[in-house]
Amino acid sequence: MRRYAPCLLLVLVGAAVLRISLFGELYLRYVQAGLRPYLVVSGGALVLLGAAMAVVRRAGWEVDQEGNLSDGHDVEHGDGPGPDHGHSHGVAGPRVAWLLTLPALALLLFPPPALGSYSAEREAAQRAAQGVGTFPALPAGSPVELTLGEFSSRAVYDSGRSLRGRTVRMTGFVTHGDDGTWYLTRLFVTCCAADATTSKVEVRGAADGAPPVDTWVTVTGTWHPEGRLGTDSAWPPVVDASAVERVAQPADPYEKR
Repeated sequence: MRRYAPCLLLVLVGAAVLRISLFGELYLRYVQAGLRPYLVVSGGALVLLGAAMAVVRRAGWEVDQEGNLSDGHDVEHGDGPGPDHGHSHGVAGPRVAWLLTLPALALLLFPPPALGSYSAEREAAQRAAQGVGTFPALPAGSPVELTLGEFSSRAVYDSGRSLRGRTVRMTGFVTHGDDGTWYLTRLFVTCCAADATTSKVEVRGAADGAPPVDTWVTVTGTWHPEGRLGTDSAWPPVVDASAVERVAQPADPYEKR
């Protein structure tokens, strides 16, 4: 069994990658959608490599420390006297490699959730690196569907006040402030969850008060102007809620930059 352990490790890691990318959308908790093909190819390659190694070893061959194939007798017993005679070279890889089993099993059995309030509360307020200016007009219709990033940019920087008098609808998860306030929050990613930053909107006027932390909700309401455009006093932007509806977490929980 020991001789097949590295093969099983490769298959396990590959299967974990395929489980989140090929057979579902769990990969969206960790990376952007455009990286899915690379995950599928990588996972498939690991599974195939592990299977190929198992076939080679079952046929009685081993890989020595220099990467050369030799029969099991030569590898395990040696061909002559010397300090290495009688020792095995290549039956087992570096023991530290077995640490890969922990994240692999976690992805297979208990996929970690998407980042939530814990990450958001520890991320300093992130604002677009732009000056005050005008924005394109909002589309017709009411309410207007906006991301938190779109709403925040217009609320903080739009000198044309395009949000004034418009009813908007936004979706995110709930975070709480220290003073009893609560926020509709989303995390922005460029590549993967490791580079996530936070955008949040303070919600006021909700009839039922603040939902529990990390609850996903859709908030419908109107912009409540606060502070001077382009300054810290305008952050975070505020929405007066007319409706708060609990919803399921979307398959892709992040907003893209």
